[in-house]
Amino acid sequence: MSTEIKCISSMATRLLLTELFASYQTQGSAQVVLEAVGGVLAAKRVQAGEPFDVVVLDSEVIDKLIASGQVLPGSRVDLVLSGVAVAVRQAASQPDISSERAVKAAVLSAQSISYSTGPSGVALAWLFEQWGIAEQIKHKIVVPPPGTPVGSLVAEGRAELGFQQLSELLPLKGITILGPLPDSIQVVTTFSGGVCTASGQVDAAKALLAFLTSPQTAAIKKKLGMDPT
Repeated sequence: MSTEIKCISSMATRLLLTELFASYQTQGSAQVVLEAVGGVLAAKRVQAGEPFDVVVLDSEVIDKLIASGQVLPGSRVDLVLSGVAVAVRQAASQPDISSERAVKAAVLSAQSISYSTGPSGVALAWLFEQWGIAEQIKHKIVVPPPGTPVGSLVAEGRAELGFQQLSELLPLKGITILGPLPDSIQVVTTFSGGVCTASGQVDAAKALLAFLTSPQTAAIKKKLGMDPT
């Protein structure tokens, strides 16, 4: 019987890991079971010592899990760089987002906006503070429930303007992706993997992570809106 590796990740890398794991398994390698949940919940579950072999989250969270003893020191590998894009409901008017000034104007004119509760959302909240509009727009921010894509709120008409990782917006129907944030305000998240200390098959977990960083995975990463590290 082949080895079964248990992995937990945030929703941001769910599609990517699903496809990469399928490729890994076609090579006759270990079977991988993925559980994708909200990033905060994923970190809490690893912190609680649930028996996962591999965890894939924002690099800063992986470092915190290493520091707390839940991920093996030296096992962190950086997998992808992921940027934020902007979306509106399909057939809705499409505001200009070609510059920082244009994005600010779009945020101010939108009736409602939504962004992730993860690292990219924290960065956007900081940006709105820097722009001096945080108080002005706080009444129209729609907070997505854990594990709910921002894009789905946009598709349902619950948020006029949505900000989320491009990789999470690409597979959704009912939205139009306006494009990535301008370089001057782009929010890039590094997603990394690590071997959980609760794992009973460390070598198999390391082999999986080695595959996830191999050159043969680059095309899949780019197809799904992320860049190899």
